[in-house]
Amino acid sequence: MELLNQIADIFLHLDQHLGRIIEDYGALTYLVLFLIIFIETGVVVMPFLPGDSLLFAAGMMAAKYSESLNIWLIIGLLLVAAILGDTCNYLLGKRFGAQALRTKLFGRPVIKPEHVAHTHSFYEKYGPSTIVIARFVPIVRTLAPFVAGIAVMDYRVFFKYNVVGGLLWVIGLTVAGYFLGSIPLVRDNFEKVIMGIILLSVLPIIWQFFRKNLSPA
Repeated sequence: MELLNQIADIFLHLDQHLGRIIEDYGALTYLVLFLIIFIETGVVVMPFLPGDSLLFAAGMMAAKYSESLNIWLIIGLLLVAAILGDTCNYLLGKRFGAQALRTKLFGRPVIKPEHVAHTHSFYEKYGPSTIVIARFVPIVRTLAPFVAGIAVMDYRVFFKYNVVGGLLWVIGLTVAGYFLGSIPLVRDNFEKVIMGIILLSVLPIIWQFFRKNLSPA
């Protein structure tokens, strides 16, 4: 329960956490942001790390701490992190995917079968475009490249969608945070904005769930 509270605190108060990191470590903030985005997109067992909300907060902090953070450098670094992360996850799926799906820790699957099932449903509906769409859907974002690796999707096709998705995701949310974060109403209600981003992000999963469970047999 304490761990869940800590994770919730990080999600809801990203502005405060990032603000302290910027003030205490300066340029090392770039490395922290890079690593979080890379791990969230590149390590299949880490889908709970902040993604959408972190990009928005990073843009917002670049506007607030313009003397310490350069928005263009942030966009460039996080774009590289997102593309490399998906590539890493694809290669992990291609090499270890089948084995990872069978692996258990303390009697529980390391990768939840229901999460994989959700990702498969996206592929069935959207095909390779799932790589782009998944960028904006938590959990599916982390699993989509892994499942693509398991299915041995042609890497040239995967890479094209990986780059397009990364550009839309990183630039869209970071720039939104940069410009909207300077608006007092947004800045003063950061927690509510983040909750709104998270809710919008998970709406596709909620919709898929209800559509699957409420549709007539």
